[in-house]
Amino acid sequence: MKKRILAIFLVCILIMSVTLAGCEKKEGEGTVGDADSSNVKDTDESKDKDNDKDKDKDNDKDTKEVTNDPNVKVINLWSFTDEVPNMLEKYKELNPDFPYEIKTTIIATTDGAYQPALDQALASGGEDAPDIYCAEAAFVLKYTQGDASSYAAPYKDLGIDVDNLIKEADIAQYTIDIGTNPNDDLVGLGYQATGGAFIYRRSIAKDVWGTDDPATIKDKVGPGWDKFFDAAKDLKAKGYGIVSGDGDIWHAVENSSEKGWIVDGKLYIDPLREEFLDLSKKLKDNGYHNDTQDWQDAWYADMKDAGPQKIFGFFGPAWLINYVMAGNSGGEKPGEGTYGDWAVCEPPVGFFWGGTWVLANKDSKVKAAVGDIIKWITLDSSETGLQYFWANGTLNGPEGTKDTVASGTVMKKSDGALDFLGGQNMFDVFVPAGEFATGTNLTQYDETINTYWREQVREYTAGNKSREQAIADFKQQVADNLDIIVE
Repeated sequence: MKKRILAIFLVCILIMSVTLAGCEKKEGEGTVGDADSSNVKDTDESKDKDNDKDKDKDNDKDTKEVTNDPNVKVINLWSFTDEVPNMLEKYKELNPDFPYEIKTTIIATTDGAYQPALDQALASGGEDAPDIYCAEAAFVLKYTQGDASSYAAPYKDLGIDVDNLIKEADIAQYTIDIGTNPNDDLVGLGYQATGGAFIYRRSIAKDVWGTDDPATIKDKVGPGWDKFFDAAKDLKAKGYGIVSGDGDIWHAVENSSEKGWIVDGKLYIDPLREEFLDLSKKLKDNGYHNDTQDWQDAWYADMKDAGPQKIFGFFGPAWLINYVMAGNSGGEKPGEGTYGDWAVCEPPVGFFWGGTWVLANKDSKVKAAVGDIIKWITLDSSETGLQYFWANGTLNGPEGTKDTVASGTVMKKSDGALDFLGGQNMFDVFVPAGEFATGTNLTQYDETINTYWREQVREYTAGNKSREQAIADFKQQVADNLDIIVE
């Protein structure tokens, strides 16, 4: 018993000596035991600062170091149009010390040529692999969420302060949803806003309803398809068609549906998309359109009153106005053709159509430089960012084409008035249009499946097939050509 007590006593003496040694004053340090209350406070603050440093170190571990390989002097850019390549010329002008050559590869999406070439370039890797590449709405999910999503670098890995810049720029949510990969990392954003509006003829509106005021017309054509067809009846009574062809309403139908073509790996026909069969037939049976197909001569002709009956409107984003309708209006200034006789209002249903997303290769050796470029294109809301130039039509000089952009912040401080729209500020309609759009109903196979669906709908409305047969043949096309379960 005495031995145990002695052992315990010796252990206590040892512990006390170690503790006192730890409290001995070292050169340059204070002695905690002698500290007054103010010194204790300083010590606590020091501990807090040390904890903050530890947290910063932890955060640093989550953020990859972004560097450029000094041996790489070329940035490879792949696109399907010259839009983004031209933007980079402006970027180089604004950054005269930019040390890289931009090597551009442009392959049109015609005949499906772009995707296979891009896929091969990404898979092959090496010095010729894309550092930056573009994808449009019809197939973007393949590169952000689908089969080719593994190649895309998260924006945060490019040194981009994603969360703060998205808030600062006020980016429409649908573009973020589309550009987010399965790991919840943002890998792509666009520079355009492609939320849709209803684009209508002022003179026809005045003839039918006595006004061309967008606030009134939006209540004539919507909300909802029932009101849209009531308007079609009013227009028909005066000898006008409400749209050129069923393709004019398809994008509004497609992108307002709750679900996409594939759900749990199986083909799914959303009720709103199936309703397109009935809406299309109603347009045709009542002569509410000129039965044209979009992107064909008869469709363009209706933009300048060269069709069988004058057409009241089209559905689309600002790019449809700027790059399609304006050039096919039969004039170049108000009073010529239909130029200047148009206006925009909210559509019967919210939708978007098109857009280009910009992505970076995760294996790029110049991630910091690529990140700076992508940030300037997609998230810079300053007056020297791409989107400010794009919105105000000043990218290539003062007389360029104004367009809607991804940043709501930019559009709110820009002038969206267009002569084509009779001086209307299109941003008043297109900014909220982007908020109504949804990006959760897309799949990577949309381009192909949409083609099959629209072919079968036209067969049905032409009287060549029953409704049931058109749906059955559509399902068979999907089953025969795509790796999708069809029930």
